[in-house]
Amino acid sequence: MPHKIPTRNGLPPRRIYEVATELGLDTEHILPHGHYIAKIPITELSRRQRQPDGRLILVTAMTPTPQGEGKTTATIGLADALRRLGKKSMFCLREPSLGPYFGIKGGGTGGGRAQVVPAEDINLHFVGDMYAVEKANNLLCAMVDNQLQHGNELRLDPRRIVLRRVIDLNERSLRDIVIGLGGPLHGVPRRDGFNITPASEVMAILCLARDFGDLGRRMTNMVVGFTYQGEPVRAEAIQAVGAMQVLLRDAIHPNLVQSLEGTPAFVHGGPFANIAQGTNTAIATRLALKLADYVVTEAGFATDLGAEKFIDLKCRTAGLKPATAVIVATTKAIAYHGGFTETGGLGNLAKHIENIRRFGLEPVVCLSHFPDDHPADQARIIKFCERLGAEAVVSRHFDRGGVGATELALAVLRAIDKSRRKSARFLYPLAAPIEKKIEAVATQLYGADGVDLDRTAQNNLELLNRHGFGKLPICVAKTAMSLSDDPELRGRPRGFRVKVNELRLSAGAGFVVAVCGNIVTMPGLPKVPAAAHIKISPTGRATGLT
Repeated sequence: MPHKIPTRNGLPPRRIYEVATELGLDTEHILPHGHYIAKIPITELSRRQRQPDGRLILVTAMTPTPQGEGKTTATIGLADALRRLGKKSMFCLREPSLGPYFGIKGGGTGGGRAQVVPAEDINLHFVGDMYAVEKANNLLCAMVDNQLQHGNELRLDPRRIVLRRVIDLNERSLRDIVIGLGGPLHGVPRRDGFNITPASEVMAILCLARDFGDLGRRMTNMVVGFTYQGEPVRAEAIQAVGAMQVLLRDAIHPNLVQSLEGTPAFVHGGPFANIAQGTNTAIATRLALKLADYVVTEAGFATDLGAEKFIDLKCRTAGLKPATAVIVATTKAIAYHGGFTETGGLGNLAKHIENIRRFGLEPVVCLSHFPDDHPADQARIIKFCERLGAEAVVSRHFDRGGVGATELALAVLRAIDKSRRKSARFLYPLAAPIEKKIEAVATQLYGADGVDLDRTAQNNLELLNRHGFGKLPICVAKTAMSLSDDPELRGRPRGFRVKVNELRLSAGAGFVVAVCGNIVTMPGLPKVPAAAHIKISPTGRATGLT
């Protein structure tokens, strides 16, 4: 028996053919996955190259609390509200990961009246994109180890293989393992480990690729390890790229779904925001801009992580031009970060407003409403934003859907009108040295006094420069719980320096990851994981999934 899909006013979701028709898509060309999901072939993008783009709206946030502040619900609610105002709108989200879903964070389809449906399908196996990424990555890993087994003609140093296997689950015991045990017939013993699938370079490549050809070129350039002489070995030399492209043949097509109110949505790609660019695929965003007049998308975490990567990585690569940005804030986040002071919660929010303006965008502050909020606290936040010249509005999208986000939508339209003659700008030029790019992000967006590279990072930097990777953009991996690299420094910290522990090359994705603090690419489960509460009834209905 199929699971129950939430409805609004007793009406079931629209069939996916109706959603596609609203966007002007030929229903004969879409690839349906049941009644409510369809893949849209990327050929639709090439057919619409001469059409003008719609307006792109980025949803980001102030530094979050451990529970998050509701960027996904704000994204959905804003798109619903724009559609209610008669605008042709849609939104773009990332695909949720099973690891956090069965761990502690939960799903990635929103909540309350601001949801994307069918939520259970999207949060679970969806259309198999995660598995395709996993299999493509692990095929390359298998062929790397096969190279070692059969003579190692590439002279690949087993101690310097940087490619890791992936799985879409939280499993801390797989972070550091030894493989190839059992004698000569069972492989070459070496130290290895797993990453979670969304943190893989293959996922980042899928999300930044422009088309099939670019997907192949990027995977060809993946560096899997280094020789005994310190020379990079690329995936091209392993001869796995063709098979990897075949495994990703269907995953490259964006996935069309809808909100509870029927607003069209692309849910496609799922990179983490502290290791990769943290947004949905560039292909889905580019296609959405051809299909709708207003496209709302979110970037993981706050302006210092997701928004920075969205602009400096995704927009630079895909040629995107955001019209404005929404900063999601809550009274509980203001309290968590030190309350109503210039160095506490209000100071934190002020820094994020400042950050968005550094990119040349005029922000709107979305004050997400919670039942226990005090109106006086909300009024203080709104007045504080007014003093900074930023419009802030209370939004009740969670409990009222698009109706509750109407004031937010109107504020966004006003911000777009004010920004009409402006264009977003990047934080640093690609020609700058890697260490200067990291310094630009740390000093301008975090408020740090400077950056320190430890010995490992300095050695990594020398290797990257020697092999011509110094002109790549950077992707800083750090805690999301602070503007600094220390999760305990809440509010708007000052007088700190950022320490870079390691520089990791993602040559195929086209960036260098600067690892700061205790960042792990394979999460663990909490003492009582969410999976412990998930059951299935004799009739096949699941409980505990949301």
